[in-house]
Amino acid sequence: MADGYIEKHQLDYEARKEAWLRKKAHLPKQQKRLIQRPDDEAL
Repeated sequence: MADGYIEKHQLDYEARKEAWLRKKAHLPKQQKRLIQRPDDEAL
């Protein structure tokens, strides 16, 4: 293997990860849906 192969791939991975984290930070957060249950559990 060529010298620097692993280092290059590690740098590429870190760049992709950083871009993904930046994109993820700007996405709207999903709200949890509250399921309305009837008062009478027999229904």
